[in-house]
Amino acid sequence: MRSWTCWLATLTLFFALPCVGAEQDRQGPPRNVILIGWDGAQRAHVQECLQRGELPTLKRLGEEGALVNIDVITGATDTKAGWTQILSGYHPEVTGVYSNSRFRDVPKGLSVFERLKAQFGSDFVCAAVIGKRNHCGEIQEPFRRPLTDEEAARIRERGQQQTERRGQQIPVAPGDSANPPAAQSPTPRGARARAGTGPRTAAGQAVQPGAGRQVVGRIVEENGKKFLVFDGSPYYTMHQVCDVWEYGLMEDEKVGTLALELLEKYREKPFFFFIHFASVDHSGHRFGENSKEYNDALISNDAWTGKILAKLQELGLYDQTLVYVTADHGFDEGKTSHAYAPYVFLGTNDPLVQRDGMRQDIAPTILARFGVDLSKLQPPLDGEPLTQPATKPVQKAPETKPAVHRPQGEKKAGSGKPGGKAARPRPGSTKPRKAGAAVAQP
Repeated sequence: MRSWTCWLATLTLFFALPCVGAEQDRQGPPRNVILIGWDGAQRAHVQECLQRGELPTLKRLGEEGALVNIDVITGATDTKAGWTQILSGYHPEVTGVYSNSRFRDVPKGLSVFERLKAQFGSDFVCAAVIGKRNHCGEIQEPFRRPLTDEEAARIRERGQQQTERRGQQIPVAPGDSANPPAAQSPTPRGARARAGTGPRTAAGQAVQPGAGRQVVGRIVEENGKKFLVFDGSPYYTMHQVCDVWEYGLMEDEKVGTLALELLEKYREKPFFFFIHFASVDHSGHRFGENSKEYNDALISNDAWTGKILAKLQELGLYDQTLVYVTADHGFDEGKTSHAYAPYVFLGTNDPLVQRDGMRQDIAPTILARFGVDLSKLQPPLDGEPLTQPATKPVQKAPETKPAVHRPQGEKKAGSGKPGGKAARPRPGSTKPRKAGAAVAQP
């Protein structure tokens, strides 16, 4: 009996050693990092899925590293503001990206892609594989062109018609903030936009839920002359340093399949991948956060994340790769919107992640783990690594949207009631819950 017990103990230790070794490998600087985006994944819904055992990959990452709460404190709870902050570590005042309707091309050098290329050189691979066509990934160039009075009148009229159809108050006037582009600019050389199946526009493009068409740019008047000015999409400059920039894939299968192909292609080089799944956000806009479709999309995101981890193991790269899974924003409880949805999460196999944080803390975490000296970055990052104790207050988002103080005469650019309140339980829940509920550690 004693020898049987000793044999079992030895066998257990034998199988445990690879796990211990892998964790020790991930204590130091990684060879690779993969940032996986579950666009629009609400923290409380993720928590419920974890409790029902529906997200085994996220559970596994949390067990190997950490699963922490991330709150949105600055910038809108939407896609442009979210991924810009996650990929830069800055507040909107630095990047100029406040929301889907107020944005610009992020100034040169501020993105994680550019920081890592500067740190490691051209042999280091940066790749982005993005599900959305609008608000994440689109790479439209800034422009400024003169307008005749007739052209300006037509643009204002078209903008007013769009505003009336949406039932919103979005002025198109001199000096107004840039409106979201209508995806009319040609795709720059070296990048492709792929469309999935499903509803399509008259031009044959797949419809992206939650992305309306609006007038591109704003009209400004200088010395009696009118100009149409567009400040570019947030990703225009940052995408230029990337070895691969694919967007508009729409479907999880297309995103995941291309990501697996690129892992195979770049297996011999160190890399940073941004892999963005859009189905959760799309399902939320179509069917609502409490829908089966939204829940199924979360399960799909987790399954494809699992396939990515399996590919890393197949290639012998998993123990050298840190994986971070997060979301740009959540969803208004039970609704088809995310007007105020500041509660998300970060799941990772990084054993050094030690605390909850804010959306701007994710980029510093990645950069610091790669060995980038954050003290030398200019302007100084607004976020701090989640692998270290915070030196600034770690704020929690309030349950209701804070009042926005606007300059006199400026109109609100959107509508929608704040979410995050208690709502009816969905199938599988035992009681009502709040959208800001903490993610339970697996």
